[in-house]
Amino acid sequence: MPVHPTPAQLTALTVLAVASVAWLLVLTRVLRRMRARAAAHAALHALPVRPAVPAKLPALPALPRQQQATGPRRETVELTTAEEDAFAGLVRRLGGGR
Repeated sequence: MPVHPTPAQLTALTVLAVASVAWLLVLTRVLRRMRARAAAHAALHALPVRPAVPAKLPALPALPRQQQATGPRRETVELTTAEEDAFAGLVRRLGGGR
């Protein structure tokens, strides 16, 4: 085993060391930028803090009560016994037998 490295080995070691330092600097910069963007995103989409709600809310006469239900009506379908059994088997198969 040689005691002194050759010029090619020194050059390779120097290039590797410079590349490692550059990689660490770029990685640090990218991670800091990602952390700053995540903090800005979280602050942008954070729910606002609401003040404490009084025990009894006053009635608002300007807003009328909604008498009818909003949105589409629910639809139901009656299944036969065979369809219910087939559906239960499908649920068991997809659920892994649970």
